[in-house]
Amino acid sequence: MDAQEAKQRAADSIDAHRSLLLEVSHSIHAHPEENYAEHHAHAVLTGALEDLGFNVNRGAYGMPTAFEATAGSRGPTIAVFCEYDALPGIGHACGHNIIAAAGLGAALGAAAVAEELNGRLVVLGSPAEEGGGGKVFMIDRGALTDIDAAMMIHPADVDLRWMTTIAVQQLRVTWHGQSAHAAAHPWDGRNALDAAVLGYMNVAALRQHIRPEERIHGVFTNGGDKPNIVPATAAMHWFIRAADLSRLEALKPRVLAALTAGGDATGCSVDYEWIEPAYADLLRNDAFESLYAANSAALGREVREPGPQGAVVGSTDMGNVSHHVPSIHPMVSVAPSGVGIHTPGFAEFAASPTGDAGVIDGAKAMAMTIIDLWSSTDSLESVANDFHASKR
Repeated sequence: MDAQEAKQRAADSIDAHRSLLLEVSHSIHAHPEENYAEHHAHAVLTGALEDLGFNVNRGAYGMPTAFEATAGSRGPTIAVFCEYDALPGIGHACGHNIIAAAGLGAALGAAAVAEELNGRLVVLGSPAEEGGGGKVFMIDRGALTDIDAAMMIHPADVDLRWMTTIAVQQLRVTWHGQSAHAAAHPWDGRNALDAAVLGYMNVAALRQHIRPEERIHGVFTNGGDKPNIVPATAAMHWFIRAADLSRLEALKPRVLAALTAGGDATGCSVDYEWIEPAYADLLRNDAFESLYAANSAALGREVREPGPQGAVVGSTDMGNVSHHVPSIHPMVSVAPSGVGIHTPGFAEFAASPTGDAGVIDGAKAMAMTIIDLWSSTDSLESVANDFHASKR
C-alpha cells in the first residue's frame, strides 16, 4: 500500500466515524472538568477507543484520569496526545474538547492502516494541561519510552505551524501579619494585605525591565476577611514565564525579591511555594511541521508561520514532551480572527460548526502525518535529525 492510498483510507475511516467524533467533542464540551477531575472525559474517550478495537489502559501512569491506548504491533511508534481538561468559570474556552476528539479521530484513522504499514500507535490521554502538568508526570513515569515522535493539534483563531510557546512556573505566596481592630487600635496590627499590595506594585515596576517575551501575572486569592479587621494573612497566585527554562530560572529570583520586599516594608513575614512542575518551551521541528503543513494544505487549510497577522503565545506541558521526542503542536482555526483562546467567546466556537470542522480536519491532518512517518524512512530520519539539532 502506498502512502496516498493509506491516507485516503485513513480519511475515509475518519469520515465514517464523523458522528462519533463530534458526539465525543460535544459531550466533553458539555461537561467541563478541571485539573485531574476529568472523569467524564476519561470515560467517554476510553470507552470510544475500546469500542474501536484499541488496547486501553485506564488510569495510566498512576493518574486516575490519564489513559494509554495502543494499536499496531511493530515498527515506528507515534504518540498522539489528547487533552480534555477545562478552565474554571469559562469551561472549554481553550477548546480541549476539540483536541481530545481530533486525537481520537487521528488514532482511528491511522489505526486503519497501522498493520499494513508496519506502524505502531500510542494514544496518550494527558490530564491537567491547564497548570497541573499531567504530561510531565507521565514522562517521568515512562510514557515516552520507545516513542519515536509525538503530536497534537490545538484550536485557535488561525491555522499556524506552531504555537509560540514559552516556559512557565507557578508561584504561591502568603504574607503573615498581625490582626487588630482597624479603628480602635490599628497600631497593634501588621497589615498582610498591604504587604501583598506592595509586592504586586513591585512586580508591576519590574515588568518595565524584563525581556519582551517574558510575562509575570498574578491574582489575589486572599485579601482579608472584613474591612474593620487588619488582615493577618494575604495570598497571591502567580505565573512567571520566560523564553526557556534557563531564562525562567534567572527571572524567578527577581520576581520573588519584588514580592517579599512588600513583607519587609510592612513588618510581615512571607511564605512561598514554587509549584512543580515547570513547563518547558516547545522545541520546534521544521521537518515534522512541514509534513503536517502539506497534509493540512491538501485538506484546504493553509497553515502559516506565526507573525503580526496571527500568533498564539502561551505555555503547555507539550513543551516538556518536545525535549524528549520530536514533537509538533500546530494550531487549527475554529473561530474568527481576533476571538482568542481563554475567552467565553472561544468556548462557544469550540462546540460550533467551525469547531466541528477543526475536529475532522485536525484528525485527518494528523493521521496523514503519522502515515508519512510510517511509510517513509527518509521522513522519519529528517524529523529525528531536526530533533537532535534542536537539542545541541
